[in-house]
Amino acid sequence: MKVLVLDDEKPALDELVYLLESDERVSSVTGCDVATDAVAELRAAAYDAVFLDIAMPGLSGLDLAAVIGRAPTPPAIVFVTAHAEHAVEAFELHAVDYLLKPVRTERLREAVRRILEGRDKPELPVAGNDAIAVELGGVTRFVQRADVLFVEVQGDYSRLHTATGSHLVRLPISTLEERWREHGFVRIHRSFLVALPHVDAIQETAGRLIVRVGERELPVSRRLTPALREQLRRTRRGEG
Repeated sequence: MKVLVLDDEKPALDELVYLLESDERVSSVTGCDVATDAVAELRAAAYDAVFLDIAMPGLSGLDLAAVIGRAPTPPAIVFVTAHAEHAVEAFELHAVDYLLKPVRTERLREAVRRILEGRDKPELPVAGNDAIAVELGGVTRFVQRADVLFVEVQGDYSRLHTATGSHLVRLPISTLEERWREHGFVRIHRSFLVALPHVDAIQETAGRLIVRVGERELPVSRRLTPALREQLRRTRRGEG
């Protein structure tokens, strides 16, 4: 596998190049510390995968990934960054993996495996669905938006609740509300965002609404009650 690595921090670049060269599945590694050099490399030769830093001067890794994605046969993209909060944008660009610095050898080998697996068995993206990267025990896993029952505020971050557990993501609930609004997610409280398809019941007690999702009962604030009722009416009429 032929790999291109881009990172504006020379020590981080050298370390990643060294680790990839140590992987027997990688045939060659080219390192660049300037985005324009990486663009020139991609125009001059075909690469199987590109490992990109995100926070860089000038053209960011996300910008470059968007350019790469427009190619007829783009290389696989893996982001390597110290910033977990860009995961949603990364997977909207169809990244194969999202590694957090400092990169561990076994985690990098897993990324290479995913690239090769995807090349041998290409998977079509799920239409209209997002994947959010979550860190669990030092391993990045992916939670599909369709599996999220509701989202709960956790300090400055958000906790995604699914049927099998919960996962902390370094994104504010307001960001998820904006991104997922058109997919049936409704803000019912300053602390909760719910997926209407997963709502089991709505109860009214003493003039206040309660939304039941699985075993959880979630409060609906008075301010947001009209918006919830309207969304439910639109859903019943098939308007979204």
